[in-house]
Amino acid sequence: MDKFFQHSVFNRDHSNQKQQLFYAIFFTVFTIAALGIDSVFFTRHFFNARLITNFFAIIYFSLFFLSSDSHLRKLMFVMVFLSYIGELIFCNLLGMYNYRTDAIPLYVPFGHAIVYGSGYVFANTKFAIKNETILRLFFVFFFIVLFLSVVIFLNDIFTLVFGGLFFLILMRKKWQNLYCFIALCVIFIELVGTYFQCWIWVPKIFGSIPAANPPMGAVFFYAGGDVLLAKIVSAWDKKSNNIFIAP
Repeated sequence: MDKFFQHSVFNRDHSNQKQQLFYAIFFTVFTIAALGIDSVFFTRHFFNARLITNFFAIIYFSLFFLSSDSHLRKLMFVMVFLSYIGELIFCNLLGMYNYRTDAIPLYVPFGHAIVYGSGYVFANTKFAIKNETILRLFFVFFFIVLFLSVVIFLNDIFTLVFGGLFFLILMRKKWQNLYCFIALCVIFIELVGTYFQCWIWVPKIFGSIPAANPPMGAVFFYAGGDVLLAKIVSAWDKKSNNIFIAP
């Protein structure tokens, strides 16, 4: 009976891992489709379909969430609220970028959670774990070349400053590949979103720092949010464990 139970648990966990990987990989296709529907082009030539994008983003988030283990579920759940607070600060308060409409789209906080979940799943695949050292070297080289390229060719001084701060976060987190995988997902969604004009970064951040659209240095803010997210979930876990073991 115990062997049967263990076998069932193993099969369920293996199935969940395959589902998570599917959602992480398919996130690229979903992003293009969802943001394409919310694009300026689609709105002008057809109709305002943001409600459709909102609906499918919530559905995709829910499916991804249900296929995840308890730890990733907590991370994705908290990320929805944490990212919305970030949107209020960076978009509404600081005016670093603007959406197609005045309101922050409902799909955005769920999209941030999907982006985080995808990077998390990629970072925890057998391939990523087995090739951790090689990937770490690749990521360092890739981001150095990327940041310097946009600084030199696009005069993206914002990336020069905040790209450097991104490396400081990586250094403090002992060069964990998790943050680099998430950063790749962030760069992808930023490129797609700005291409479809779902949002546009202002040419001068804080009114004085030249930036590309999108600035690659924006990954710093995501990485900082990821660090805060991990601390919140860690505190949540500790509180839950204390309640569980309390007499």
